[in-house]
Amino acid sequence: MSTKIKGAEYPLAKIFSSDFDYEIPSFQRPYAWTEEEAGDLFDDLYDFYVNEAQDEQYFLGSIVLVKEDDKPHAEVIDGQQRLTTLTILLSAITSRLSGEDRNDFKTYIIEPGRASQGLASKPRVHIRKRDNDFFKKYIQGMDFESLFTLNAEAQDTEAKTNIIKNAKLLMGRIEEKLGTEEEIIRFGAYLVQRCFLVAVSTPTRQAAFRIFSVMNSRGMSLLATDIIKADIIGAIRESWHEEYNGKWEEMEVEVGRNGFNDLFGHIRMIIAKVKAKKALQDEFYSVVFPDTDGKDITERDATDFIDNILSPFSEAYRVVKNSEYVSTSGADLVNDILRWLNRIDNSDWVPVAMLFYAKHKDDAALMNKFLRRLERLAAFMRATSWDVTHRIERYAKVLSDLENMADDGSFGNSIELTQEEIKEFLDRLNSDMYKMVSNKRNYLILRLDSFVSDGSATYDSKILTIEHVLPQTVSAGSQWEEWWPDPDKRAEWVHKIGNLLPLAKRTNSQAQNYDFNLKKEKYFRGKAGVAAFALTTQVLLYTEWKPEIVKARQEELIGVYKKNWDL
Repeated sequence: MSTKIKGAEYPLAKIFSSDFDYEIPSFQRPYAWTEEEAGDLFDDLYDFYVNEAQDEQYFLGSIVLVKEDDKPHAEVIDGQQRLTTLTILLSAITSRLSGEDRNDFKTYIIEPGRASQGLASKPRVHIRKRDNDFFKKYIQGMDFESLFTLNAEAQDTEAKTNIIKNAKLLMGRIEEKLGTEEEIIRFGAYLVQRCFLVAVSTPTRQAAFRIFSVMNSRGMSLLATDIIKADIIGAIRESWHEEYNGKWEEMEVEVGRNGFNDLFGHIRMIIAKVKAKKALQDEFYSVVFPDTDGKDITERDATDFIDNILSPFSEAYRVVKNSEYVSTSGADLVNDILRWLNRIDNSDWVPVAMLFYAKHKDDAALMNKFLRRLERLAAFMRATSWDVTHRIERYAKVLSDLENMADDGSFGNSIELTQEEIKEFLDRLNSDMYKMVSNKRNYLILRLDSFVSDGSATYDSKILTIEHVLPQTVSAGSQWEEWWPDPDKRAEWVHKIGNLLPLAKRTNSQAQNYDFNLKKEKYFRGKAGVAAFALTTQVLLYTEWKPEIVKARQEELIGVYKKNWDL
């Protein structure tokens, strides 16, 4: 069989003709174009239709196919998003026509069949098996009336959701911009005659994957994992494609498309243990396949990566990010600490948690012990404002320690805080916490509240306000001035944790300056007469709020941090 690569520019009238019978293989990612991409496509097509001369052509990009000469069957390696969206658009146009015009345009969606040439009637585009029946019934069958009664968000695949939403959007654009049947016909004629795609074809998958990788490695709108997938799957024999692409797709569905891209970055960190210096696809091959340059990945390299690296770390990523640890006992403790780790506003800790889970997931007690050390380290670095470079350097040392973990169950020195770091952490907790950036301050205060409540509290409110008990501004003649006559003393304590409370409500500027008892009753209590946070409940028990009380409370709360973070 010849491996010659062919490329030619065709109008859509040719692209959607008997010369091509498109099949989107099961290993391809789902139909992922959203209303944004579908809307941009229509708007660009319509603007060109309205503003450009009648002899100008509109270029829609390229598609990559596995296709033999003189045979219509074409396996789509790249271009399924455009082919699927164009089919939806052509079907929406056709559904608005009648008589011979409808029959004419329908041929771009359905091969009408010709007995004399051995051509059976069938759709021109076959999307992935999981969604094909849905696509055939509603889009290629032009049953838009039934389609639009379906709940897009209730579908069992992302592709079906996108098909419904994009069909509604494109039909709406047609009604808004074109209106009459005559105008729809003129736009449809422009679409099939003046809009072109370049079809690049080769008879082998391996060659097609290589073309795909080269064409899409320079800033195209693909995630790095799409390009990596093309190379890895391209290295596996065809008879195994369905099995390994099924594994790949299942993992991608479980963690989400963007999460899947993040997962690969975390795998790179686990193996390389250094901060990324280039784009993921530029570094991934040299890290994961150090004996290749990405062009000579062997079948054994590819299958070993999917089975022994991607699969266990995909599970680890899902568990860590979703706090979904499962065990016969102790799972609730592990998931609680994972939820707190996920509240930290960086994900540099994730590779460490993933590696530990992959190695020790069957030991819930050890998982709990390690993750508590990890959360302490992550909180320390966040509270003391470590930059990303130094955080990654520290986590790289932790990863190295874990790979050489001793039989005695010790985690190594890197995850522990030195005495100097403990002092720095305590100094930061004792400082004016209110003046910290909000995400850092909120983490530290909510974490303290969880310690005070012994882990029984939940934190689901979308509103979080950090409030001062002693107000920032003290009015002359008020109770606050009587209790806090020294302005320097007020300035010393007003922003410290001993004087701060979390509230699940918006700030009330008037209430901030209420006298203490009124502030408790009108502002600190919730609608049911109780406070939403353990720290706030504690303050409700006080009858006055003087300097000695705040000082004692500060010492008490710092003691809570010390006990729970082992400081």
